Amino acid sequence: MSLLKELEKSQLRSDLPSFRAGDTIRVYSRIKEGDKERVQYFEGIVIGFHRNGPSTTFKVRKESYGVGVERTYPLNSPLLEKIVLKKKGHVRRAKLFFLRGVSGKKARIREKKDWLGKKGVAVPAEGTPERPAEAAETAEGAERTPESAETKE
Repeated sequence: MSLLKELEKSQLRSDLPSFRAGDTIRVYSRIKEGDKERVQYFEGIVIGFHRNGPSTTFKVRKESYGVGVERTYPLNSPLLEKIVLKKKGHVRRAKLFFLRGVSGKKARIREKKDWLGKKGVAVPAEGTPERPAEAAETAEGAERTPESAETKE
């Protein structure tokens, strides 16, 4: 029995990112057509996992030209090139099969916001302007330069 578990453990992949239901991911998979092999990606929302040890699978759903398309991927498959996590979704369910019945704006999932950083300190979002006090101090500092004093006289 332990030999079987060791064999299963050796087949597990550890290079994939952790993701959950509700996350938007891009799955790059190897496709074999004749004697050629290429990489094709499929981007969509993870709607669920079927956890079964080394044969764990996950379903990704997207809507293409008004038609819902779902693909099931084995998590530990050697045909998966890589998985890129695009957005983390904020959902309260493990299976999002209700997305099959809705489309358009009703099929949107809120994005998970990371409001607190390490040690409970609020982290500002990228591209936010400086605080007004800092901007005023830098403006006053620019007025006190010797060049500006010469222009005032």
